[in-house]
Amino acid sequence: MELEVDRERCIGAGMCVLTAPGVFDQDAADGRVVPLDRTPAPEREAAVREAAEVCPSGAISLVSRD
Repeated sequence: MELEVDRERCIGAGMCVLTAPGVFDQDAADGRVVPLDRTPAPEREAAVREAAEVCPSGAISLVSRD
């Protein structure tokens, strides 16, 4: 799985950071999403999928590496 984030679409709600803190962070300057790991390990897949689902602006999408 590979992450794609749209920082322009992000509203800085922080749900991604709360759901998958090892994968996402927020920019200190504008509060928008910062991906820490664009290809997270398989054991983080469930949390990353949940983070994408709960993102209120839909700024996170997942692409299969297969």
